[in-house]
Amino acid sequence: MTQQPPPPTPHSGAAPTRRRGRWERYRVTHPFSPRAQLGLWGAIAGTVALAALLGWALDMKGGVVIVAALPFIVSWFETQRTAFQFDVTGLRIGGLSLPWDAVDRIVVATPPHGTDAVIGVRPRSGVPLPPGVVPQPPHPAVSAPFHVAVPRHKLDLAKMLGKARRYAPERLRIVVADASGERPATPAG
Repeated sequence: MTQQPPPPTPHSGAAPTRRRGRWERYRVTHPFSPRAQLGLWGAIAGTVALAALLGWALDMKGGVVIVAALPFIVSWFETQRTAFQFDVTGLRIGGLSLPWDAVDRIVVATPPHGTDAVIGVRPRSGVPLPPGVVPQPPHPAVSAPFHVAVPRHKLDLAKMLGKARRYAPERLRIVVADASGERPATPAG
């Protein structure tokens, strides 16, 4: 009987894990973007053209170029589409990546008159931000220096809370902001 190694702890700082073919993370994407879609198809067409050119000029297999370039193209497209994401290593809001040590709380607001929800991140006091990072202008719905608006139907607060219990540090607070102030988030909203 072989003994299974213990599973890694969620706060070990390891890379995101895959379970049953899916990344263990919480992710909210931007709405459909013709610009990102055009970039994806342009990169694919450029790669195929480069593969054909190299195949003709250097007498090499063009499929090697396509296979080698595909992970980079997919990674770029996923980065363009991701508005907010967190996993065991930290979180990303817009183009900013923050380790868990730098995050104090996540603020979620769903303004009553609108189709978007706003997710904000408040950094811990005393923790320096990455070089070159400048806080955004304030958003009226959230009092957080880093925020992103996402389609309301793509925000699943119950799923966010479940993933946060699993992957975020225990000190992290997820709060809901409304006209009366901030309150701890619950799965019911």
